[in-house]
Amino acid sequence: MGSSADADAAKNVALWTQTNAEYTNDSAATNWALDDISWGIWAVDESELNVLGDVNGLDVVELGCGTAYFSAWLAKRGARPVGVDVTPAQLATARRMMHETGIEFPLIEADAAATGLPDASADLVLSEYGASIWVDPYRWVPEAARLLRPGGRLVFLRNSTLVILCSPDEIPASETLQRPQFGMHRFEWPEGGVEFHLAHGEWIDLLRKSGFEIERLVEVQAPANAQTHEHYAYVTAEWAQKWPCEEIWVARRRA
Repeated sequence: MGSSADADAAKNVALWTQTNAEYTNDSAATNWALDDISWGIWAVDESELNVLGDVNGLDVVELGCGTAYFSAWLAKRGARPVGVDVTPAQLATARRMMHETGIEFPLIEADAAATGLPDASADLVLSEYGASIWVDPYRWVPEAARLLRPGGRLVFLRNSTLVILCSPDEIPASETLQRPQFGMHRFEWPEGGVEFHLAHGEWIDLLRKSGFEIERLVEVQAPANAQTHEHYAYVTAEWAQKWPCEEIWVARRRA
């Protein structure tokens, strides 16, 4: 990593070390115990969105896996996941869950934009609020392309561009625009984290330049019975029932 990327990663490691101590370490057991795959803060079922399809037998790399519950779900479906994360505390929680559940797969402590994994070693690269927002996309998307075999898929969940544009420095998101779209890229929030967000046109250009064809953009709606999340209160359930606060991108590596 360059000096600026190193500095951003250090800030995010500090944030997620604290978050692991306060929340994710305790929630890991609940998440690892689930059999059904769900997406995002509203836990919308994969069976409803049909994003992943059959993952049995696929080699998967999860970029920014955190406590690796998503990789655990994939392993239960017959996939062969590898989890990559830069925060030692999160990976320690994942290893504890492996010991408790008997579900095992490789975990790598590394920058999600420089994994050290072999070229063309994955059928699916996944990020659910991992590298998808915490690493500069101009760094991690080319790494995802390098990891994928021809015809392999990239699937990532991120905050919607709209919710970022409606987000002041203090939560929750407003119903009016709070910041310009042009020039959006790096966001350093008051709580200490550094995120990266692009406009849709820039995402399309980056993905195509990196060798992908875009297959789907799923704008996730909060269910009618959703409640504002206790820990991720950057947006209310009422807001997310009217506008997408999360979006899932699906792209395929060109042959």
